[in-house]
Amino acid sequence: MDSHTLGSFFAVTHSGICFQNVSVYYNRQRVIDDLSGIFKFGTMTAITGPNGAGKSTLIKTIMGELLPNTGKIDRGGISISALGYLPQSLTIDRSFPVSVIDTVILGAWQRIGPFGGVTSKMEYEAADALSAVGLNGFDRRSICTLSAGQFQRVLFARLLLQDPKVILLDEPFNLIDTRTTGDLLHIITRWRDERRTIIIILHNFEQIRAHFPNTLLLARKPIAWGPTDNTLSSANLLTAQSIADSWFKEPELY
Repeated sequence: MDSHTLGSFFAVTHSGICFQNVSVYYNRQRVIDDLSGIFKFGTMTAITGPNGAGKSTLIKTIMGELLPNTGKIDRGGISISALGYLPQSLTIDRSFPVSVIDTVILGAWQRIGPFGGVTSKMEYEAADALSAVGLNGFDRRSICTLSAGQFQRVLFARLLLQDPKVILLDEPFNLIDTRTTGDLLHIITRWRDERRTIIIILHNFEQIRAHFPNTLLLARKPIAWGPTDNTLSSANLLTAQSIADSWFKEPELY
């Protein structure tokens, strides 16, 4: 999609999250380079690419945590506060002894507000969300006692309570067991059937090909964006890896 076409698109429709020639710098390094395209509402898209390719930076840019240095983003009328976001679990501090149920209820923050209280209806909905992710009876457990898979289920329950139309997932299956991965993929399939928009960072090409019809392949600049089978071609993957091999060695901050 060229600049003129995408510019016209911004003006006439709100059918997705649109990027027009977006570049983002992080620690003076250009991490996203001239990205143009659209995450259409109601679709599932995987973002993949080598380490340091800009995948998490892209999610943070959609969330408004980082701003484009050049280019333009249109979120299609969706406010940033209405986006559902699940960060990498390793970035979350679990040392504070908060309960499972209280963690899930944080998903209702937009409804509660800074001065509101938790209602019995919210507590019921939180318990229902825990049941949906297979954690009946875990309500009063501290999150610091949970396994990695159990904690990831809690984070999915929090998203269920939030009930967002656009869901951003940053490597949600990292370091969790096969059964938990299957159960969480079932929830993602449910969201797909409800026509929610799902944008997910994954490294596992088998999972991407099996479950996600659209893929963005990044190597700081977009290599391909479209149907998964086309995007994950051998030629495209070789191009992405060749670009990654040319980068200077640096910490994986992206």
